[in-house]
Amino acid sequence: MKMITDYQPVVDNIRAIIKKYIVESKLQSLIIGVSGGIDSALCAVLAKPVCDELHIPLIGRSITIETNKPEEISRSINVGNHFTHNFKEIDLTQQFQILALMIPEDAKTADKTQHDYKIRMGNLKARTRMLYLYDLAAANKGMVLTTDNYTELLLGFWTLHGDVGDYGMIQTLWKTEVYEMSRFLAKLMENQQAAQALLDCVEAVPTDGLGITNSDLDQIGAATYFEVDTILMKYLQNNNDETIKNHKVIQRHLNSEFKRNNPYYIPRNQIVPTE
Repeated sequence: MKMITDYQPVVDNIRAIIKKYIVESKLQSLIIGVSGGIDSALCAVLAKPVCDELHIPLIGRSITIETNKPEEISRSINVGNHFTHNFKEIDLTQQFQILALMIPEDAKTADKTQHDYKIRMGNLKARTRMLYLYDLAAANKGMVLTTDNYTELLLGFWTLHGDVGDYGMIQTLWKTEVYEMSRFLAKLMENQQAAQALLDCVEAVPTDGLGITNSDLDQIGAATYFEVDTILMKYLQNNNDETIKNHKVIQRHLNSEFKRNNPYYIPRNQIVPTE
């Protein structure tokens, strides 16, 4: 798999494909969670002209819960205001805190400083956000956009039944390509404030906003996404390469296979061998 060098036809193809899907599915809106990160920003930039053409709203929500930093919220508001039709900032901290006391059986006894507990709470935050977005989609006869990229898919860097939507425009783009496509699109924009809103997301420290670590790369175990993509590409080309087999990135890829195969179904020929 080679990195994209010409982004215009890729942008055109993504927009044409999702337009066809919207028309065939008779959707009346698209819903997107705008986090202040580059992935959701790029998805909004890609989707808005399609929604303009079809005269349906791109509904954006910045859903903050407790651990989102002010700079993340500020970027999400800028992106939402420039690249969606119907945008609001929603704070679900109170709702999450109620769930955090009701859902975990060990809510009163668990050591909340432990990494595993932070991951559990991060998952609960992601699933709380998705409850909101899916209800919004049902109310507006729309679908929720997935904002994950190929790098995150390979690393299992998402929450099952949480921050995964119905349609992925950039699901097969490497994170490095997400950055480059965003820079490409920013250069085409006549509105400099809109371009800067997108570029601010390009330049930001990548984080999931769940309060688990200071950045995504801290969790992944690499210095840059270029390094992550290079290692993953090398492994996919030769999964017996001893120079990277034990790298933290590859171990994360292998350990998250269950996410990419979810839900798992036992093959019929294993349970009905006589057929």
